[in-house]
Amino acid sequence: MPQIHLRAEEGDYAPLVLLPGDPNRARRISERFDEGSVRQVNEHRALYGFTGTYHGKPVSVQTSGMGTPSLSIVVEELLRLGAKRLIRVGTCGGIAKGLKTGDLVIASSAAATDGATQTYLHGESYAPTPDFLLTDALYHAAEAADIPVRVGQVASVDVFYNPDEDYARRWRERGVLAFEMEASALFYLAARARVRAAALLTVSDVLTDEVGSEESYLSAAELNTAVERMITVALSVQTLDADKEATQ
Repeated sequence: MPQIHLRAEEGDYAPLVLLPGDPNRARRISERFDEGSVRQVNEHRALYGFTGTYHGKPVSVQTSGMGTPSLSIVVEELLRLGAKRLIRVGTCGGIAKGLKTGDLVIASSAAATDGATQTYLHGESYAPTPDFLLTDALYHAAEAADIPVRVGQVASVDVFYNPDEDYARRWRERGVLAFEMEASALFYLAARARVRAAALLTVSDVLTDEVGSEESYLSAAELNTAVERMITVALSVQTLDADKEATQ
């Protein structure tokens, strides 16, 4: 039966679903699908969802919205509708030394500083971690496309404009590469459902002791160029062998 927020039926989504936060980015990704294959499967609340094929293989894209509360609703319903591989394709604020705007980051884990994941966990300690095979496939897809990528821990946060002056420094000293707002809940929900999940992120801004998000945020044109590279990498994991899709 249709879900409350994703007004789609089981079978409307492919096993592989890309998850951008931005509905406009979801539409852009669908435009990369094979010509004539695309159909819109959800538009409710501007949570745009599209299904089609890419190089002949089924793929969907579904808007997640911003933050773990919104993403959690979307992912819970996607899992009920049969999704098996979930890839977050979003942006992040780079905090690690050497990270520049436009760079790509693949999350190897996500510090759960957000409220939704903590609600799921009842405050218990947990390390939200992506699926290795899917993460490895993203890394090798980037390598094959000659696109540099950094792999490491991110922190999933609830507050974009954090007022603490030492906030980025504290997390940088813990080895965190970037801040983002969805990966921890995605990894937790996928692990709970025994499906695969990963996160591929474009650095949209950097946070240092001297520069903040508002000063460093990419222009719309530069961000579009960087996001197109990210989309190319994410769609390339269609080459993952079908037998590797089996749940863990």
